[in-house]
Amino acid sequence: MSGLFRVLIGLLLALSAFPANAAGPATARVRIETSLGAIVVEVDLKRAPVTSANFLAYAEEKRFDGTTFYRAARNKGDPTRGLIQGGIDSKVRKARWPIDHEPTSKTGLRHVDGTLSMARNAPGSAMGDFFITIGPSAYLDARDGSPGYAAFGRVVSGMAIVHRILALPTWPGGRSITTKGQHIKQPIRIISVRRIR
Repeated sequence: MSGLFRVLIGLLLALSAFPANAAGPATARVRIETSLGAIVVEVDLKRAPVTSANFLAYAEEKRFDGTTFYRAARNKGDPTRGLIQGGIDSKVRKARWPIDHEPTSKTGLRHVDGTLSMARNAPGSAMGDFFITIGPSAYLDARDGSPGYAAFGRVVSGMAIVHRILALPTWPGGRSITTKGQHIKQPIRIISVRRIR
């Protein structure tokens, strides 16, 4: 009986070494290989699980491969700030089902310099288009009367490439009033998007 007792005590001690919430990693890193070089992002699996899982699914299913960074939205007062947008560009054949909206008021994440966030038309419509902020962008966070956008990660390397994309020449027109003058003349190719294990 003492041998069994020692085994049980050993098991209990081994289990107590792991925290109760150690079900999986808190973050995952992803390499976005572009025609200008690599951008490495880290997605927050704990605070934005739905949005992060969606982004990883697009990466794992190679739906981002061969897409582009197609939009450079520069701040009118300071053109070195703004956001760049990439992904499937609303192409239905590459799309997965839309996902639930995870507002910043729920996740606690904020749109700061280098934030990775989901593009969408309305809450619950995000699919395979994402953007990266350049400079603080609190106007994209949820607030009274606005659901904001779903921040779910951050750039850990490659911000120099993000800045280069933001500075690219854009067409004067646009598909809508909100994106007028923001579509890149020669979009930057996204060669591959892969999780770094």
